[in-house]
Amino acid sequence: RGSVARGRQNEEILGGKKDRFSYFLKYCLFVCNLLFTALGLVVLGLGMWGLITKESFAQEKIGSIGTDPMLILVSLGLVLTTLCLSGCVGAIRENYCLLKLFSTMVLVLVTAQILAAILAYSLQDQVGNYLRSGMLAAMARYQDDLDLRFITDEIQSNLQCCGADNYHDWEINIYYNCSAPGVLACGVPATCCVDPLENGTVWNSQCGVGAQQLDEFTAQSVIFLGGCLGGISRWIEHSPLTFDEGGIPPGLKQTNKNNQTPHRKSEFTNGRLLF
Repeated sequence: RGSVARGRQNEEILGGKKDRFSYFLKYCLFVCNLLFTALGLVVLGLGMWGLITKESFAQEKIGSIGTDPMLILVSLGLVLTTLCLSGCVGAIRENYCLLKLFSTMVLVLVTAQILAAILAYSLQDQVGNYLRSGMLAAMARYQDDLDLRFITDEIQSNLQCCGADNYHDWEINIYYNCSAPGVLACGVPATCCVDPLENGTVWNSQCGVGAQQLDEFTAQSVIFLGGCLGGISRWIEHSPLTFDEGGIPPGLKQTNKNNQTPHRKSEFTNGRLLF
């Protein structure tokens, strides 16, 4: 009898630990998904706000709404909200169908991301040409499309670059072309500048004026000389979601600096991303 009682007592203790652990996982999953649901709603709201602010639903603009960059935010917000809301409700209600939907959607997204990375790696030439043409098209419409201007500025300021291949690419813009009549002629946007702030406080929007007329030695103290395609290539290479030639993510790869040769930097040459 004593051994049976002790056995039951041990089972009750183990059962209590399992219950506490399952409750912890349940509410941890709920809180995480709740936070990401809120994030998805914010992203969705920003996308809708952008479309409404630009009057993209107006009759004369509705035909070109399919090319509006704000749709990326709307789509991302919808997917994120739907995915996390199903996980949130499924966790708190212990609904098997919703949890199964959540896990299936996560698996599909991860698989799609891996397949996209493999496809992009195998089609480096086409991806490189697409990036170059897209960057040049955005630069050509820099003054006319606020969305493209914002995206271009963010890329140049965060990657500390200028133009697609170099700062002379801004010749493609009619306002920065050296034959243009305005004050911007032969210049580059302020986001190309090494230090766009005067006295560290005031934004100097004219810091890139005349930069295309400077030689590289003089220009390097004023603007970033390198193009953004090389910066994008290096960013992709060092992303923890990409893989090297051995199939190992760089973020998980431990290196010995004393015994291992330096990792080869990625470059963007002749329309091809080199990893």
